[in-house]
Amino acid sequence: MIDGFVDKTVVITGASAGVGAACARAFAAAGANLVLAARGVEALEAMVNELRAQTRVIGVPTDVADLAQCDALLAEAQATFGELHVLVNNAGMHQRGALEKIPARAVAQMADVNIRAPMYLSTAALPLMRRAGSGAIVMVGSLAGMSPLAGAATYSGTKAGLRAFAFAIADELRGSGVQVGVVSPGPIDTGFIMDDMDAVEDIVFSQPMSSAEQVAEAVMALARGPRNEIAMPATSGKLSAMSYLFPALRRLLRPALYAKGKKNKDKYRQLRARSEPSK
Repeated sequence: MIDGFVDKTVVITGASAGVGAACARAFAAAGANLVLAARGVEALEAMVNELRAQTRVIGVPTDVADLAQCDALLAEAQATFGELHVLVNNAGMHQRGALEKIPARAVAQMADVNIRAPMYLSTAALPLMRRAGSGAIVMVGSLAGMSPLAGAATYSGTKAGLRAFAFAIADELRGSGVQVGVVSPGPIDTGFIMDDMDAVEDIVFSQPMSSAEQVAEAVMALARGPRNEIAMPATSGKLSAMSYLFPALRRLLRPALYAKGKKNKDKYRQLRARSEPSK
């Protein structure tokens, strides 16, 4: 559990855009030392340059599917700042569509990024947090991990596993000074879904949209403790929990949610078209 973030070292994966970038800005504003990781070198450098005047920050190009690069990320954090206090496992991958239409290697890659990497990084970071005297590990999950979603079987499965992993180690570490939590958002207004709306299941858009900044606020709240999960928006979290506990209810509600989501998707598409500059 972290009382404050001034001079605390925070590692964020997938930090060059979307939720990861919002987390980087939020922790920078709170005075943290930042270690930002992402695959895209150019976008990562831009993020580091943006925040350099505000706090101490480094960028470490990292493919979290490569365990050697995960080791290098944590080693660089320790070498630069001496300690590690917060790990935000944000990097994610989602190839949408029916499982039969997705290459088997893409399924394996999603598993590597979405669950193997957070498990590995969390395990490797724990001794460093113990040495620092306190710490926090926050997973960026999804409501799809609470209520399985057709067209997102692998994504749902990995996010469900990530949520279970977070809860289990939270119990293991209770009283240790290391806080563990998972934020489970519904749709987020980022390029992760908005740049590929046609491929996103209509039902996703049946739920209210959160902003990347709202998710970042939840990440920081979980790092402070003592809660272990924030599902957002709250009403969607309750609906997802009910759908998981009562699968028949999920199947019953699905047609209405798909219809609502289709209408909302059309609205988002129209708004996006209006906001784009005319050619």
